[in-house]
Amino acid sequence: MTNHSYHNALQVILACVAAVAVAAPQYAYETPAPTYLAPAASSRDESAEVIKFIPILRDDRVHEDDGRYNLDVETANGISMSQSGSPDGPDGAIVKAGQYSYTAPDGTLVEVKFVANENGFQPQSDILPVAPEFPHPIPQFVLDQIAKAAEEDAARARAEAAEVKAAASVNVPSQFYGNPQ
Repeated sequence: MTNHSYHNALQVILACVAAVAVAAPQYAYETPAPTYLAPAASSRDESAEVIKFIPILRDDRVHEDDGRYNLDVETANGISMSQSGSPDGPDGAIVKAGQYSYTAPDGTLVEVKFVANENGFQPQSDILPVAPEFPHPIPQFVLDQIAKAAEEDAARARAEAAEVKAAASVNVPSQFYGNPQ
């Protein structure tokens, strides 16, 4: 996945999380009418903006008095999200778990499962980048560079030793005048 695609996916994820936070009921109220207007570019003029109607197929929300909640949303353009939470974290913090899915602009189905608790937001998805296992294989060009550096260090040490030996062999007065050998 390219950096640009990863950035776009991250923006969608953050938008979904923000939508859930804004949409979470604070008090008892009626669920809004199931409609959503999304801007979409016209096929004739990319700069012209057309309003595209995306119906909300399901919007089920349950908020219990003890702080527990469940949320299930599904839209006609394939976005779905379900989430539940409860005040089971430290100091009554809300612990959340859920999933969301959508189809990326390139047609890839994006599915993300997550948990959010005292350890932070922990997503799991095939679309997320994964660091290589450690110890990972070292590429040959790196091994070659390490060997070259070792050869240069050895050559420098030999040159320094030769300089010391040459300086020691210069004719200097003997220190054995009183004790000839």
